[in-house]
Amino acid sequence: MLEHPLQRFFKSLRERPVFAWERYQKRDVLVIDHPLCQAVFSRQGAQLLHFQPKGQKPWLWCAAKWPQVGAIRGGVPVCWPWYGRHPSENAWPSHGWARLIDWKLIDSSSDDDGVRLHWQLELCDWKVDLHAHLGECMDLRLSTEHQDDMPCQLSQALHAYWRIGDVGEVALSGLEGAQGYDQLNRQVCQQEGELRVDGGCQRVFQHDGELQLNDHAWQRALCIDTGDTADTVVWHPGSRPLLGVSWNEISEFVCVEAASGGTDSLCLKPGERAHLSLQARVGA
Repeated sequence: MLEHPLQRFFKSLRERPVFAWERYQKRDVLVIDHPLCQAVFSRQGAQLLHFQPKGQKPWLWCAAKWPQVGAIRGGVPVCWPWYGRHPSENAWPSHGWARLIDWKLIDSSSDDDGVRLHWQLELCDWKVDLHAHLGECMDLRLSTEHQDDMPCQLSQALHAYWRIGDVGEVALSGLEGAQGYDQLNRQVCQQEGELRVDGGCQRVFQHDGELQLNDHAWQRALCIDTGDTADTVVWHPGSRPLLGVSWNEISEFVCVEAASGGTDSLCLKPGERAHLSLQARVGA
């Protein structure tokens, strides 16, 4: 079992401030040390890379080695203002610009319930805000405002990599009966029973409410809620290699994401807003 690479910041016995900027693998990272949880954000992408409530194992997976430039694999990348490949510009990066650009930290605060952060990115005629509340639970909320005078298209995702003991020993419950699309087999599907992903999975479900990530190796269940306005995407590469990720690391995550506009892009009118959320808590 590989240690989460960002746990290195919390090994010192000296007392840390709640919020502290550090430099790691050529990125600025915000290290958060609160009595209820520990976390790390990257300024690039406003990407939550590490989250660990007190007394628990890490909730999020992150690759040990990051590219010198480009996207960091792991945590919760903000895929925006498009998710997947751009519909018309093949040379533009997959999953949009937001995860490649430094965001501005508008506000950070702490109280007895945990920490709250507000990140913001302004790009052309778009403004996008990410609000995070971290403590015993994880709550991420993305809000986009379209400020142009013409309608525009949008797709987006909170592409969470959940840390697990072993991909061969996890199952997702709560999707039973959900309609979806299997992108590996290119066909519609309906989930019957628990979903297991160790052979590879790339499915998009129309699903409301919580689902449960049952991690038998770690004897833990995480309840994940992608909200009522988004699709639930479940992804794992299976035996396919991932650039910059070791084989040992591939067995230690599964992606359960909140995504909207992936099939039919959202059309925003001038001044209109779009919202996306991802929440998680420990199951009973």
